[in-house]
Amino acid sequence: MTETTKIIFEKHQIRKTKKQKTAFIEYVQALAAKNGYPCKVEKGTFGARNILVGDCDSAKVLFTAHYDTCARLPFPNFITPKHFLFYLLYQVAAVLLFVFLPTVAVAALIYLGGWVLGIDHATTVQIALFLCDIVLFGCLILLLAGPANKHTANDNTSGVTVLTDLINQLPYDESAKVAFVFFDLEEAGLFGSLGYRSKHRRGTNRQLVVNFDCVSDGEQMLFCVKRKAKAYAPLIETAFTATDTVKPEIATRGVFYPSDQSNFPCGVGVAAMRKSKIGGILYLSRIHTKRDIVYREENIAYLTRGAINLIRTLSK
Repeated sequence: MTETTKIIFEKHQIRKTKKQKTAFIEYVQALAAKNGYPCKVEKGTFGARNILVGDCDSAKVLFTAHYDTCARLPFPNFITPKHFLFYLLYQVAAVLLFVFLPTVAVAALIYLGGWVLGIDHATTVQIALFLCDIVLFGCLILLLAGPANKHTANDNTSGVTVLTDLINQLPYDESAKVAFVFFDLEEAGLFGSLGYRSKHRRGTNRQLVVNFDCVSDGEQMLFCVKRKAKAYAPLIETAFTATDTVKPEIATRGVFYPSDQSNFPCGVGVAAMRKSKIGGILYLSRIHTKRDIVYREENIAYLTRGAINLIRTLSK
C-alpha cells in the first residue's frame, strides 16, 4: 500500500460532510503542489465541489474518480454491466423492499386502525396518505443524506487512490498530457460530473475521459467504452494487458455502467468485477454496506501502471 493510500484510509476514508470533504480537498491540494500540478476547486450543480488537478482543458486524457461517500444502506448496490435486465430487476426489487412495501404496510395499518376505532373512511384515508408521504420522504432522505458508510474501500476510495498514486508517480515529462478530476456528488446522481461537463463542454467533446469507480473488489477489470471512445479501444488494450492477478476486458458494446463517464462523449468507465460460477456473469456487489472492505492492492498498482502506459501511448 502506497503512502498516499495509507493516509487516505487513515484520515480521509469517509468523505460525506462538508468538513470531511474540505479536509480531503486540502490534502489533494497539498499533494498536487508537491508534484508541481496546479489545483483548484470548481463549484458545480447543487453545491458540488470538484477538485481539478492539472490543465484539464488542454490535457489529452482526463483521469477521474468520484470522492464523495454514499449513505450506509441495509442492502448492497448490485450491478451487472453486461446484463442490464438483471441490474434493472434488482433495482426495482430494492425500491419495492425499501420504499413501497413499508409505505403500503403503514397505510394498511392506519386504515385497519381507523376501522377498529370507528374513524370515518375519509379521515382514515387522509391520515394514511399523510403518513405515507412521511415514510417516502424519510426513505429518500436516508438514501441521499443518511449516515455515511464507514467502509468505502471499493466505493470509491479505490478510484481516489488510483488518481493520487498517479499524481505521485507520473513522470514529470508526461504530466502536461494528463489532468485529474475528483468528482463530487456522484452518489446523489452524477451531479459533480454533470456540472463539470457543462463548464468544459468544448474541451470534453473529444477528450478521452477514463473514470475509475469501484476498482478494488474483483480480478476482472472491465473497461466500459462509450461509442465515441471506440477509437481509443486498441490503445487501452495495449496499455492494460493481462497479468496473473488481473484480467482486463475491453467492452465496446452491450455494456452499461452507471457512473460519471456517462456524462462524457468519449467516456470510459473502469470497474473491478467478480465472476459468477454459474453463467460467468460479471457483477459488482457489497458496495454501500459494511462489507465494502475489499481492497486488492494489485488492482490499484495494475491500473496505475496501465494509465501511465496509456499516457505514453497517446503521446506517440
